[in-house]
Amino acid sequence: MPKRFLSIYFTHFAADRMARHHPELRDQPFLLSAHVRGRMVVKDFSPSLEQEGIRQGMVVADVKAIYPSIKVFPDDPAEEEKHLKALAEWSIRYTPLVASDFPDGLLLDISGCPHLWGGERPYLETITGCFQHNGYDTRAAIADTIGAAWAVAHFGQNMTIVEPDGQAQVLQSLPPAAIRLDAVTLDRLEKLGFKQVGQFSHIPRPNLRRRFGEALLNRLDQALGKAPEALEYVKPTPLYREQLPCIEPIRTAPGIGFALKRLLESLCERLAKEGKGLRSGIFICHRIDGKTVQISIGTNRASCNAEHLFKLFELKIPTLEPALGIELFELEASLVEEVSETQESLWATENTDHKAISELLDRIAGKVGMNAIHRYLPQDRYWPELSIREATTLNEKPETDWCTERLRPLHLLAHPEPVEVMVPLPDYPPVHFRYKGKLYNIVKADGPERIEQEWWIQTGPPRDYYQLEDENGARYWLFRLGLYDGESPKWFLHGYFA
Repeated sequence: MPKRFLSIYFTHFAADRMARHHPELRDQPFLLSAHVRGRMVVKDFSPSLEQEGIRQGMVVADVKAIYPSIKVFPDDPAEEEKHLKALAEWSIRYTPLVASDFPDGLLLDISGCPHLWGGERPYLETITGCFQHNGYDTRAAIADTIGAAWAVAHFGQNMTIVEPDGQAQVLQSLPPAAIRLDAVTLDRLEKLGFKQVGQFSHIPRPNLRRRFGEALLNRLDQALGKAPEALEYVKPTPLYREQLPCIEPIRTAPGIGFALKRLLESLCERLAKEGKGLRSGIFICHRIDGKTVQISIGTNRASCNAEHLFKLFELKIPTLEPALGIELFELEASLVEEVSETQESLWATENTDHKAISELLDRIAGKVGMNAIHRYLPQDRYWPELSIREATTLNEKPETDWCTERLRPLHLLAHPEPVEVMVPLPDYPPVHFRYKGKLYNIVKADGPERIEQEWWIQTGPPRDYYQLEDENGARYWLFRLGLYDGESPKWFLHGYFA
């Protein structure tokens, strides 16, 4: 899948954040100031002042000389960074890969996402429209590379979508600052008269490296897609996470178990108050050597029973390697669900404790693995392999009743396997059959039982099933696919009886 990136540039991010926190400032001109080289300069300003010629970097005293009544507030980079990260987490609804581009932007890997909104143009308009509706002045662009998207969002036209493989052409007319060069390199380019990227992008690379260093070539290659560029994507803070720091490093299994119990009690108490239960959880141990070790569990049913969840984790505690010691424990409920107050019966059995069965299956799964346990429900289909389906949860109820009118094998093969048979006459059961090179002599047989597909999906001949018993007492379920009407039908083994 070709990569596509979206860059969102907040033209007045600091001022927009201030206006959101202080609604009375929305219709008033104001400045945000910062100390730079011993002077108070304009860091940002309300968008209305842009028409008055106010620009970032101007001295605040000069601006106040023109507008004596203008309000000035101190800049707060820490709060701005925190707010930008919050916007990045909010943007995860549009793509799972979002990075904060401090101090005034977001970078999104949107590969494979725009089609859910009807294309890149509606996708772009939806995102920027939401930001503008919430009081943020934005410019945005989509391109094949992070560098090209950033360049067009900051220095190109608003709401630009660069065609695939079109980054080289669109960069030609942009200023050198568009490829994110440092101030020293930009100053050198300006002194030499380079006003656009296209004026130096075709100069031999050794000449550029000798004059401007490797950084210019790297930034140019990143924008053109010739060099990789990594982003540090934000990870949303889990809603259900508990932490337990340690005064002294913990190195023993009893100590780890004690910490786990404390965390489970706290987490389950919180989940119970909200009517929720844990379906999957991760126990993370931060060692003093900087590394982390972890174990995880899953449950068949949402549970806030701390004792039961501890038993599931307890089976895996020996796999943790504390090394020199663990200084911080974390417990995260990565998946939670609503907990039902009613205890439903399981498999139509009266007085069955659904919760107890669920906890028993959790303990079994902790030893043999979750993939070793399956629950099946009946399905209203004729062919045997289609008449059952795997249930996803213990709470899922069957849509139809089990068919008990006919005897069926205890072990049904997922896919019928071909066999060679010897049949004396049509519609007679086999005298013997060969399966995987071994010959089975039949002493008892019953059948045939004809099973066809539903009439609205009939795609082939019918099946005639036979119950067979060999000389050792083993019983098999075979079927003949097709009829003896001039062609030789095929035979298949489909199951084993008890």
